[in-house]
Amino acid sequence: MTTTLNQTPRSERVHISFFGRRNSGKSSLINAFAGHKVALVSDVAGTTTDPVYKSMEIHGIGPCVLIDTAGYDDEGFLGEMRVEMTRRVLKETDAAVLLISSDTDPADELAMEREWAAAMKESGTPVLCVLSRADLNRDNALLAASVKEKLGLEAESISVMDGGVTERLRMQLLRLLPENLFARSIASHLVRPGDTVLLVMPQDIQAPKGRLILPQVQTIRDLLDGSCVVVSVTADRIDDALNALKAPPALIITDSQVFPLVYEKKPAESALTSFSVLMAAYKGDISAFVAGAEAVDRLNENSRVLIAEACTHAPLEEDIGRVKIPAMLKKRFGAGLQVDMVSGKDLPADLSVYDLIVHCGACMFNRQYVLSRIAAAHAAGVPITNYGILIAKITGILDKVTY
Repeated sequence: MTTTLNQTPRSERVHISFFGRRNSGKSSLINAFAGHKVALVSDVAGTTTDPVYKSMEIHGIGPCVLIDTAGYDDEGFLGEMRVEMTRRVLKETDAAVLLISSDTDPADELAMEREWAAAMKESGTPVLCVLSRADLNRDNALLAASVKEKLGLEAESISVMDGGVTERLRMQLLRLLPENLFARSIASHLVRPGDTVLLVMPQDIQAPKGRLILPQVQTIRDLLDGSCVVVSVTADRIDDALNALKAPPALIITDSQVFPLVYEKKPAESALTSFSVLMAAYKGDISAFVAGAEAVDRLNENSRVLIAEACTHAPLEEDIGRVKIPAMLKKRFGAGLQVDMVSGKDLPADLSVYDLIVHCGACMFNRQYVLSRIAAAHAAGVPITNYGILIAKITGILDKVTY
């Protein structure tokens, strides 16, 4: 296992989270696995408060994020808040390591462990059960049998005092993780090798100075990996780009905000989509987002809409989520339509008060977390869609957009 400094965003890394009671050895195991001190370790129960994230590279798995969490048996007012933060981590976890200290009495009913293992199973999260601090109990057969009976999980005995911890844990995680976890493409599945793809990328006030936004960078890389010819222009240079090409591009990918302009100018032979729509398919459930867009036809001036954005940047006057989409909705349905805004990982506990949830492209979230948000919306009986899909729907071209 090697640690490298690279530019892979955290949202594109395998999220491996460590769960357990206080003082079950989570932080010690993460430090041993990483090969250096990542998390604070002490004999004081509750040392870990907020989740600790460590980005690194693991041979065979690739870019990863190791997440240390507070013990789910924490107590008191602050303890309850820490446990809630741990529950949030589960929503973004691709693989869970569930630690049970080897000094646990085999007669323990493991009620908390059963609850968390059930939550992991319900979310489809693969679980590796570890009898940690194995040096405390050389014979873990009884405890392992108890874990098998009560949790339905095979338990691996591990002590950070023994050599080979890193390799043993790495091999177990390799066995646990789905091989196709990151086999999805962003756009290359829509074209063939050698096809020309035109990217329309307005560089407005929202664009970071001197850089492209993450979805644009990821899409370019995906298309290059698919052996495509990639041509990039700003919205005011579409005609120049089309005239310079010998044949119409196979696909045009645009910023959703200029969907109407690009749709009007695109050649009939060219398929059309947007970065946000592609992110909806790559990060979440495109079918759910498209179905959710149908709720637009049921909105009225008394409706309430929640806009959820992954980024936590300061509002700008041209901001699509905070300014443009609300203005678009109110222009169509009336000024009385209520639009609430949340950013980052904040999400109201009660989603049932909304008639529609509109999510950003979620380039800052991993897919597991986006799927958990879709599940939460469905559980509340609320349709959920995506920025680009909503704009295509309102523009009247959703059926003309490919994904």
